[in-house]
Amino acid sequence: MTEAETGLLAPPSGDPTSSLIKLLDLGELEGARTDEDIFLGPSQQQPHQRVFGGQVLAQSLIASFRTVDPDRFVHSMHGYFLRPGDANKPITFGVQRLRDGRSFSARRVHAYQDGVPILSMIASFQGEDEGIEHESAMPKGIPDPESLPSTADLLGKFDHPVAKHWAYERPFDIRHVDPPLYVSAKGKREARNAVWMKTFGPMPDDSNLHRAALAYASDYTLLESILRRHGLSWITPGMNVASLDHAMWWHRPARVDEWLLYVQESPSAQGARGLATGKIFNRAGQHVASVAQEGMVRVPTDLKNKVVGAFQSKVLEHQLRKAERD
Repeated sequence: MTEAETGLLAPPSGDPTSSLIKLLDLGELEGARTDEDIFLGPSQQQPHQRVFGGQVLAQSLIASFRTVDPDRFVHSMHGYFLRPGDANKPITFGVQRLRDGRSFSARRVHAYQDGVPILSMIASFQGEDEGIEHESAMPKGIPDPESLPSTADLLGKFDHPVAKHWAYERPFDIRHVDPPLYVSAKGKREARNAVWMKTFGPMPDDSNLHRAALAYASDYTLLESILRRHGLSWITPGMNVASLDHAMWWHRPARVDEWLLYVQESPSAQGARGLATGKIFNRAGQHVASVAQEGMVRVPTDLKNKVVGAFQSKVLEHQLRKAERD
């Protein structure tokens, strides 16, 4: 029995992009259809044993693609994260065919674990068409990705499972334009964030696969625009962050194995929730996709967590200086 059949993909060895391709290769459960087409997908190991939101988004899209005319491509999706997923269990995807019109198709996808939905999503598809065109301009003055440190450069020397996972096991090379928020929050407290991203290895020439993989990557850093505004890093003691929903619009074709600029901002945060929006550009400056997500952000204000945070920051600063000397 393979790892995919047991519902678990082991951490990638050498080529994390191949693990992404395997993750998006769903199996169809013959004879299991009611009013849904049923597919089964593996989960990807995570340090905290919870399914990465981008994974279930991408897999849900792949399941919906299997039920749509190949001449129609996804142009938008809206999903709600209903429950945290267990990264040690497979995920079942049920696709309901809502509509197939002359120009558009619509699909509803539920991702299930233990018989209950962990994600509910609706996606819309359209064939090639002509019409009016305009697009946002790519920001100027952004440094080239080759001039920026990779996550492995920043975290590779930390002996911690989360740091090792982010540095070596994620299928995308993520390079921050602004100071990264992995272990500290430096720089201006602005509700903005920007990263370059692409897969480490080449991807097949399958436009649907690239669309799904882009959805996968769109969930990586979007909420950092909220954290940066308030001087928070990902290791702020006692902080609890979770994605509540995710919406995405594909405007133009894009390859995820070529550098893409992901520019993010947060227009509002309140009530332990923050809204983040993002624009994705290819290197030629074309606006290829837009993203929006609301996230829960709970930050403790008790003295204990403040003391722990201050101590943790000092320890990490010491480790960073030591790593730089080594």
